[in-house]
Amino acid sequence: MSFKQNNRLLKCLALFFMMLNIGGLETNAQTVYGVNDTIIHEAVVYDGDTIEAKTLGILFIYSRMTESQRAEAAKYNRLRNAVYVTYPFARKAGIIMNEMNARLASITDKQERKKYIKTKESVLRRDFTDPLTNLSVYQGKVLMKLINRETGNNCYEIIKEYKGGLTARLYQTVAFFFNSNLKQPYNEKNEDAVIEKLVKEVQRMYGYQDIRKTDVVQM
Repeated sequence: MSFKQNNRLLKCLALFFMMLNIGGLETNAQTVYGVNDTIIHEAVVYDGDTIEAKTLGILFIYSRMTESQRAEAAKYNRLRNAVYVTYPFARKAGIIMNEMNARLASITDKQERKKYIKTKESVLRRDFTDPLTNLSVYQGKVLMKLINRETGNNCYEIIKEYKGGLTARLYQTVAFFFNSNLKQPYNEKNEDAVIEKLVKEVQRMYGYQDIRKTDVVQM
């Protein structure tokens, strides 16, 4: 082999090893992971391709309320407000009246009964006269329903027992002119189910215990 041929062979070998060295550097460079290379992503396989998958946040879509929906919402909010305003009064009155019923069951003397009723009546007047005068007619109706819930008797029967039948009829007549009724029923399973739900809501919010009497008291 001549010197020229030998020199050419050496150049080819040098170029070959240089290319191997460059290839090795590229391979080593690929094995060094960057910050983003170590992040694990969810993926799905679609038609043989692995595609990154992401879960989008919850998207809320609202629409305008119809006239009937606005009317129902206003009706519900009015009732909810009335329950929140009147339930504390009904609960307090229920505690006093239930205590009265239990005490009167053991009093047989008419004069003693009247004396006891008058004492409790003064307490009711003191605690409720001013606040109740600020209630609307609608809130008054809700209050009478709630008193029925707490005591097991409607307001007509309560007044009849404590003040007499004539007074009860008089109050009933006055209530009639205000488009109301002292004999407000309470049925938590049917027409008053929403009120019952709201009462439970108030009880949970303010920590009230349920003290109502579910059985009607025979007066």
